[in-house]
Amino acid sequence: MPTVSVYSMSNEKVGDINLSDDIFNVEMNAGVVHQAVVMQLASQRLGTHSTKTRAEVRGGGRKPWRQKGTGRARVGSRRSPLWRGGGIIFGPKPRDYSFKMPRKQRRLALKCVLSDKVKSGDLIVLDDLNFEAPKTKQFVKLLSDFNVEKKALFITLEMIENVTRSANNIQGVKTIGALNLNVYDILNHDKLFITKEAIAKIEEVYV
Repeated sequence: MPTVSVYSMSNEKVGDINLSDDIFNVEMNAGVVHQAVVMQLASQRLGTHSTKTRAEVRGGGRKPWRQKGTGRARVGSRRSPLWRGGGIIFGPKPRDYSFKMPRKQRRLALKCVLSDKVKSGDLIVLDDLNFEAPKTKQFVKLLSDFNVEKKALFITLEMIENVTRSANNIQGVKTIGALNLNVYDILNHDKLFITKEAIAKIEEVYV
């Protein structure tokens, strides 16, 4: 059972917390994690690209010239894909790129990346995270106190307006609720800040 320190918002140690082995001490399965990332990114694709087939382009009602006797190649329509302005052969059409993974695999991928953050020392547990008012300056000070120079993900029990608005203007910083946790966001950020309440919720849902 991994044990990590709990810090205040000013980077002062206030205690320790024991993390569940079932979530924060799981062996890495790179294949499942990769599939989970591909699934998440695929679901974000709009798939609105479209081209016109020969049935959809304008014109082509009459045969351009007679079949025989002209010396030219036979052709039946101006909408032929061989002609300029004709239809497109096998062109892209609007489609849905999303696909689904089994629930157990999705949860395993999430547990793998959380465990990896713990093993690498990039998971920081906060006793609490909130501001009296939206202040970007206070959030910048928090990052400075923890010597964070790269991307950081902050996970709270629920979305807190003052915290979210304070972080909105800081590049590389993102805040999410515990129930919106996902593999891509965890991998895409170098440091993972999580509150004690959020850990309790994650262990309640995913154990």
